[in-house]
Amino acid sequence: MKQIPESELILNPDGSVYHLNLHPEELADTVINVGDPDRVAKVSSFFDTIEVRKQKREFVTHTGTYRGKRMTVLSTGIGTDNIDIVYNELDSLVNIDLKKRVIKDEKTSLQLVRIGTSGSLQGDIPADAFVCSRYGLGLDGLLNFYHQQNTEEEKQLLAAFDTHFPNEGRFPANYIYRSDDALFNALSPGMHSGITASCSGFYGPQGRMLRLQPYRHDIIERLSAFEHNGVRLTNFEMETGAMFGLARLLGHRVCAVNVIVANRIANKFSQDAEASMEKLIQITLDKLSSLKDL
Repeated sequence: MKQIPESELILNPDGSVYHLNLHPEELADTVINVGDPDRVAKVSSFFDTIEVRKQKREFVTHTGTYRGKRMTVLSTGIGTDNIDIVYNELDSLVNIDLKKRVIKDEKTSLQLVRIGTSGSLQGDIPADAFVCSRYGLGLDGLLNFYHQQNTEEEKQLLAAFDTHFPNEGRFPANYIYRSDDALFNALSPGMHSGITASCSGFYGPQGRMLRLQPYRHDIIERLSAFEHNGVRLTNFEMETGAMFGLARLLGHRVCAVNVIVANRIANKFSQDAEASMEKLIQITLDKLSSLKDL
């Protein structure tokens, strides 16, 4: 079997993967992704035990147990570029023999769940509401660097969106992937759901204007107006699209839940985002702990 060169699979001197600084045994099969490194400790504060605490750059990892279920919580930092690093290295921890530098014959499928913050694109999804993503729509272009594998449903949904929101030869080609059914069915009750769009930035790419004027003045209106077969764009942020796409291509199960911290239609911001996030963390942990291994 062909070995993966040192320049492609970079390891630290202790044999851990380069950016995450983790060894395979330090990772649970259920991985919670958060953007903010400080949020890792907030999640793990609910754990009954913590066996691993690691940090390198913005990548903070705690592994422990919650109600008897082993879980890892890992910060990704901001943006889909970091998701490319995190998801490829998570996959390498379970599906590559790091000592032999070869891909394993038998693959492991991780359960990957994002707990994040986002902005609402619908007037009836207020600040402090929770959204569980049925689809992740990438406006950032990351998945164009990989050979993609879409279902017919995803192809039709993407074609409808591209007609509604053409890239005008200026923006990257869009992509869309559906979340894992079992995770979505477990996490979504009591939450809004739909399409979560992921942008390549926080200001211009999300239609914000400070001193620089966005190229597209109507991005909020156009995104909020999209609907196809009863599915609409509910919210946008900077990670979910890439998570859904890479998880699909690598054979992992994925879903995302977000607190709405800003309603971009009503121009309202959360009055207590931290309290809402703590509530979402508790709800998500409870649901994951009761979910049997898939």
